[in-house]
Amino acid sequence: MPVDPALRRLDIDIPTQPHALAQLTPLLAQEEVALPAVSALIETDMALAAAVLRAVNSSLYGLRGRVQTVHQALTYLGLREVAAITFEIGLRAVFPAAHELEPVWRRAVRRGLIMGRMAQRLGLVDAWAAHSAGLFEECGKAVLFRHACAPYRAMLQAAGQDDVTLVKLERDRFGVSHAALGAALCESWGLAGPAVASVRHHVAVQQGAALPDGSQRATVLALSALAYCLMQDPAALKPTVQRVAAPIGLQPEKLLEMAHRVQEKLQDARQGYGSL
Repeated sequence: MPVDPALRRLDIDIPTQPHALAQLTPLLAQEEVALPAVSALIETDMALAAAVLRAVNSSLYGLRGRVQTVHQALTYLGLREVAAITFEIGLRAVFPAAHELEPVWRRAVRRGLIMGRMAQRLGLVDAWAAHSAGLFEECGKAVLFRHACAPYRAMLQAAGQDDVTLVKLERDRFGVSHAALGAALCESWGLAGPAVASVRHHVAVQQGAALPDGSQRATVLALSALAYCLMQDPAALKPTVQRVAAPIGLQPEKLLEMAHRVQEKLQDARQGYGSL
């Protein structure tokens, strides 16, 4: 999908999707995804395949035995999570290695897992759309970091964990927010509409804005708001559930129970005893 011409005029480069991911995207969009084709595609890039296996065998996933092939990883973890690992590695590869971006990537992996697992439990939205939305949520920060490293480093330091403040600084300096740039990257890389919408609106929704129209978009954004609470503001979980449950057609009690279960898994993973 083309990037918004208004963003093009800002002279901020949107990275091109890596070749392997460009081939993987249409495979994931098929109704019947052939796992051998996916594993064969990933394994054509030896460095990518090795990175995927290192990630799969990390303590985050809590597998009992060591996985030695991409096909085994698909068998044990499933298509969605292996695809997300592949996209995370590809996403990181198009940006400079910088310690300022490491927290962005760590949050991306955890958020993607949380949102994908919540979507899987609820069954109301495509789990891959939710997982990829979580993975790409902050990618616009990497775009701006690459565009103007020194000024953006100062912005990240000044804003800390406050994305509302960061967005104001971004708009004042660049005329665009990381949320808008992240959505543009998602569009150009062929992610689903609900994922693009979640990346574009996540900051506003996390701060209390109403969910947008469209059941899929609203649901993914609701999961983004819940993931934010689980990761950064657990005390806000219950009021957030109360706010987002009705627009996506769920009872607050059901949504809260699901979030607590995922929260327990998250705590286990932090302690190294299990997987999300």
